[in-house]
Amino acid sequence: MSVCAFLLVLLSYVLPAWAGDIEAFSDLNLNDPASLQEASRVLEEELKLASRPQTYLIIDLVTQSLRIKSRAVTLHQIPIDRSTTLFSEVMIGTFRVVARPAVVRRKIDPTAAIEQEPISLADMPIHYELSCSPGLTLVVMPRAMDHPLQWTWVSGHLLWRQLTDWGLTWYGSPNARHPVLRITLSPDHAQSLAWSLVDGMPLVVRRTTDR
Repeated sequence: MSVCAFLLVLLSYVLPAWAGDIEAFSDLNLNDPASLQEASRVLEEELKLASRPQTYLIIDLVTQSLRIKSRAVTLHQIPIDRSTTLFSEVMIGTFRVVARPAVVRRKIDPTAAIEQEPISLADMPIHYELSCSPGLTLVVMPRAMDHPLQWTWVSGHLLWRQLTDWGLTWYGSPNARHPVLRITLSPDHAQSLAWSLVDGMPLVVRRTTDR
């Protein structure tokens, strides 16, 4: 048995009672050392996050899903339509969302007779970039079939950024390896994620290991 497989088994025995709901990955290939190492890394990170009363994100690029969790319990799961990464090899550890997406707040009519909500789920954006610390950019993109013009503009902007980053890496810039994760969500799911985010929210990315 490999060291990573042993660690996964060991964790199942040493987890505290509140962590009993931390899920082993049902899709895990026990014969793939790279997959085992990645899974054990993510479980270790989640164990630290689940030890505190907070919500956090697990972005699983293997199952193409995003889970909002607290104390290892999944509160909400969002399917990812498509994902791409840039410099995923440095996309390790726990990141924190610096600030939630900006929202254009509706104006309140003081003369209205009925109560007006200052903000609602429908006001959440469907495309946004999240700066995460340390050094990760999470881009939530619209689907081409939902917003073709916006998708074309965003895709072109990201392609230009990617070419620029590759150019800096080619010339040996020390700050060029800035990881970027792009996920495509349906409008409803993008708004749901934006609604759920809070400043400083931790997130962990489970990367694919196939090359």
